[in-house]
Amino acid sequence: MGKTSVDSRLNLPGRVAWILMEAPGFMTLLYMMKTLPQMHGIDDLPWQNRVLAGLFVIHYTYRAIIFPLIQPSMSPIHILVALMAVGFQVLNGTCIGAWLAAYGPVTAEAWAEQSSTGQFVMGIAIFYIGLASNFFHDEELREIRRTEKRRQERILGERAGGNAGGRKTVSVEKHYQVPQAGLFRYVLYAHYLCEWLEWTGFLIAAGWGCAPAWAFLTNEVCAMLPRAVKGKRWYIERFGEDKIRNKWAVLPGVV
Repeated sequence: MGKTSVDSRLNLPGRVAWILMEAPGFMTLLYMMKTLPQMHGIDDLPWQNRVLAGLFVIHYTYRAIIFPLIQPSMSPIHILVALMAVGFQVLNGTCIGAWLAAYGPVTAEAWAEQSSTGQFVMGIAIFYIGLASNFFHDEELREIRRTEKRRQERILGERAGGNAGGRKTVSVEKHYQVPQAGLFRYVLYAHYLCEWLEWTGFLIAAGWGCAPAWAFLTNEVCAMLPRAVKGKRWYIERFGEDKIRNKWAVLPGVV
């Protein structure tokens, strides 16, 4: 997947695989929110439950649907990688959805003990800062490939002498540069860092006792941190120590 993708007969088209493996998470959560309250005799969930469910759906509407559709290119994804991602998404959607729909705080009194209004609002603010920053840094990576695609199309157009019918299709699937905008000036995987910020905000809003939110954030860090560390080594091998020397992998001052 991405920089580490390899040729295989079991590879799936990148966009299709991405949607199929990311969408089950928010679909599972929506199913839980629809069915569990009735099963447990809950007539109306507090507004906090609905807001947190909405944040989860907003994130995955972008990550699962919009993100692959607006990418200039996506590498193939091995079917085993896709299946493991589906398993995680279903499990994560089940855990968070069940907590929000029935097994977490489902009354105003319970929420008063779980997370104060001030803490909830602060968590939501952090979540949206992380979401906006995530999109910004994703867009920087997309622009790198858009720029290269325009460059290749211009060269092909010049070679074809303006004959559009004779132009070949360009590919930027494996085109990489060292990103520089925003937090990319300091870390190579700023989009990872911003996603962690999102789910830290979600955890703060849900309250420190929300085990599914803790589990999600922990899984995100444990899955993405090794990729960032390995990715930094890849950047050094590809672009040289001089260009990467002053950049951290994902956490400034740490790794």
